[in-house]
Amino acid sequence: MSSQTLHHSAATPASGQEHGHDHEHHDSGSTSVFGFWIYLMSDCVLFGTLFAVFAVLSNAFAGGPTSVELFGQQLPFVLTETFVLLFSSITYGFAMLAMHRNDRSGVLKWLCVTFVLGATFICMELYEFHHLIENGNGPSRSAYLSAFFTLVGTHGAHVFSGLIWMAVMIHQVSSRGLTASNQTRLNCLSIFWHFLDVVWICVFTVVYLMGVL
Repeated sequence: MSSQTLHHSAATPASGQEHGHDHEHHDSGSTSVFGFWIYLMSDCVLFGTLFAVFAVLSNAFAGGPTSVELFGQQLPFVLTETFVLLFSSITYGFAMLAMHRNDRSGVLKWLCVTFVLGATFICMELYEFHHLIENGNGPSRSAYLSAFFTLVGTHGAHVFSGLIWMAVMIHQVSSRGLTASNQTRLNCLSIFWHFLDVVWICVFTVVYLMGVL
């Protein structure tokens, strides 16, 4: 047997092993994204249920303040809050564009901007909750307010968990770079973050805008 034949037979298993490793990693990434979509569908059911409960209790004020009295003067504040979250979705899109260019510094920069905007949204929401509770309009005041705090608070909890996820991704991209695993995680976080934007648009329309009008 010639040395060339021996070299070829030795190289072939290594090449096949490398190909198998790439195929295995691709399957793992696809499975992760598929599993995340299943989770997101369950979240759609959760928010759909909360919206249905809010619709049923939308007039259950129990002698307390109505939605017009609660949010009539607060609509500009909530509109600003909405634009903050929408801009965070745009900045995350810039992070994804940087990822496709393999620009790690760009990804980190736009993730940090998105994190600041998301944290600002949470702070504004907490301020709104504090203002309502301080004026005696907490979740126990009426069934309407119970439904309001549950729906808006659940969305806020999702945004907060997204911020934790984002902080972890900032650390991982900073320390490990744009590996295939990190890119899969960034893609999943992108889907999650844009999903929260869509849910908030529904919250703003149904809870605040329709409630005031």
